Amino acid sequence: MTKRIIAVLCSLVIIAATMCACSKENVQSQRPIINEQSAQIVTDTTGFKLSYTQSDSLSPYESDSLNNHIVQDLVFESLFRIDEELDVQPEIATSYSYSDPTTLNVTIISGLKFSDDSVLDADSVVEAFNLAKESPYWQSSLEAIRNARVLSATEIAFDLNYPDKYAHRLLTFYIARSTQGDSKFPIGSGRYAFTEGDGKLYVEVNPLYREEFTPRFTKIQLVNVPATDSINNALNIGNISYAYRDAATDEISRLKCSKKKVSQNNLVYLGVNSKSGITANADIRRAISLALDRATIVKSAYQGYAKAATSIYHPNSSLGRQTQMFSSASDTAAAKQAISQSEVSGRSISILVNENTNRKSAATLIKQQLEAVGFYVDIKSLSNDAYVQALESESFDLYIGETKLPFDMRLTGFFTEGASTSYGIDQECNAALEYNSFLGGGAEIGKFTLAFSVDMPFIPILYRDAVICYSKAMRGDMQGYFGNYFSNIQDWYYN
Repeated sequence: MTKRIIAVLCSLVIIAATMCACSKENVQSQRPIINEQSAQIVTDTTGFKLSYTQSDSLSPYESDSLNNHIVQDLVFESLFRIDEELDVQPEIATSYSYSDPTTLNVTIISGLKFSDDSVLDADSVVEAFNLAKESPYWQSSLEAIRNARVLSATEIAFDLNYPDKYAHRLLTFYIARSTQGDSKFPIGSGRYAFTEGDGKLYVEVNPLYREEFTPRFTKIQLVNVPATDSINNALNIGNISYAYRDAATDEISRLKCSKKKVSQNNLVYLGVNSKSGITANADIRRAISLALDRATIVKSAYQGYAKAATSIYHPNSSLGRQTQMFSSASDTAAAKQAISQSEVSGRSISILVNENTNRKSAATLIKQQLEAVGFYVDIKSLSNDAYVQALESESFDLYIGETKLPFDMRLTGFFTEGASTSYGIDQECNAALEYNSFLGGGAEIGKFTLAFSVDMPFIPILYRDAVICYSKAMRGDMQGYFGNYFSNIQDWYYN
């Protein structure tokens, strides 16, 4: 009997142990299985390819093609980088201040190195600025800055030609080592460095760059594709993986790739002759602005590749958000009231447009929108040369123009006699005077925008977008902007 009891007890112990073991296995099976392989960053040295122009220089101070400028974005750093709101964020700069209205002081990170292990300090920045100021690509954007001076190893002073409290937004020029020495390629301090192998040109991850930069694409081949049409074809057949396109939207629509709209500072506007004709009346100019259905022009004439100008400034920008004054939809009732207030007897008006397809489409829509409030509109479509001649002689009522505003958002092209977009504007109008006062620090931006809304010296329509196009096999939160084309390349990867 005792033996039987012992046997039963032993059996119970074995069963319990077995159940515990089973229970333990079940608990373990519910835990996530971690694949160590999948946790690693899978590097790619062959899949990602970019176009460049072999006949153009790779130096940021000698090249003049957008193609090479885009590639240079991977190799060189700047004091500041453009962000999604068309403002700037520090890259190698750590701070900036204005010691007086025409002196901008910038401090940079200490201990920076170029990819060849040479020092990047304030001397390097001043040398780069001097080269950039004379370069074909950067010259016009740096006109506001007279010179740069070294204050210490990490401090630079930029002397301005006139007061400009947004001048730091212009400091996006690439910084390259001024003396190449034995190097075949220009040297930067950016995420990648130029290299070659097997008769091919590449950019390869710079080992001296920030430790936290761990991209999948560690080596990127550069493919010689100089022409715009050839770049589009190379995208379609997969010879390159990515391109920034600032082209007509009918070309963009033919691209067989993934696309993402990105912001750029290109203003499309109605130029107005405020010196003569029906448009010399401020009420008529306001009526024209009120009649515009900007959202429809964006959707139909630009196929959605634009943003309605609800301000003088880009609607994404901090200035644009602060100074909203236009509706994206038309206000026909208010437009008709402004026409009535003008007491102008004639209602005939002409719109001058050049050979640009988008602007021709916009002119047709604007004609319809103005006629809906009582104007009689004639579109004059001219060759590019004849269009320029008509602008220079101010032989127009309205014209459709486009300009790329600098990143300090200066409007001096409109409010300076003889400047590139000043056609038809009375430089003695209150808006022009208030703008110059604002630049000099004598007035707040609100006074200028109020004067602008009364005078309406030109009429913002929209800000045109660009597009980043990339392989359909690519994944990641694709971001990029004009001047910051690969803002988060470390997050891009292939399936």
